[in-house]
Amino acid sequence: MSRWLAALRRPTVAIGGLMVTVWILCALFANLLAPYDPLLSGDPLVLPLGRGASGAFHLLGTDLLGRDILSRLIFGARTVVIWAGLATATAYAVGIAIGLLAGFYGGVIDRALSFIANVVLSFPVLVLYILIIVTLGASGVNIVLAVTFASAPAIFRLVRALALDIRSRDFIAAAITQGEGAVHIMVMEILPNTLGPLTVDACLRLGYTSITIGVLGFLGLGLPPPTPDWGGMVNDGRAMAIAFPHLVVFPCLAISSLMLGLSLLADGLREAPARA
Repeated sequence: MSRWLAALRRPTVAIGGLMVTVWILCALFANLLAPYDPLLSGDPLVLPLGRGASGAFHLLGTDLLGRDILSRLIFGARTVVIWAGLATATAYAVGIAIGLLAGFYGGVIDRALSFIANVVLSFPVLVLYILIIVTLGASGVNIVLAVTFASAPAIFRLVRALALDIRSRDFIAAAITQGEGAVHIMVMEILPNTLGPLTVDACLRLGYTSITIGVLGFLGLGLPPPTPDWGGMVNDGRAMAIAFPHLVVFPCLAISSLMLGLSLLADGLREAPARA
């Protein structure tokens, strides 16, 4: 535990944690932090630090429909944090379950699950996302299904490799000798010893999922409008981006800052176990 706390004291990790914390707080308290209703239309294309004809001040300006960009970024954080977190957690639940089965039992079960995972991983991830969303329709639930289907095989391979290594250790043999059940051994003995690498991977994967939601929103395959969506904001403003760059710059910065924060956290956590 002390190693993890020491890692959090490093400047880069602290900055990453601060970035992620800010967006989590925005997601949790969007109703209190947003200066305006994110769906309320007003004066269109107000520049940052400008005031509309009504006299309303807009720190980051307004979009084509006159909606406050800062408010939409704050509520968009709720969209990204909730759906990216839920999709990543679901993918891990599936990937860990089948990875433990393959690593513990081996044999036919391992070969069958590995074959299925390799087939799924042979397809480009973004193509899988688009194919699933186009087939099922654009919604939060379908985004979770798409991310789970595309990400679980990679998580499976990581858990399987860790489980195969831990399965051969003496304390697992002792647990089997004592008559412990397979489920108990997998959940209570093997899984806790995989949490270090899985935590690091989860930080990175959560960032990738956040970017994926942004990409899907940019392609018009994200959450249906008018739901605030960072990728959708970029898509809505791209036609006027040259004349009004604030329409796309701020949503892109939001996506980048969340991904950067999670990457810095992952780097710090990856180095923590190696430190004395």
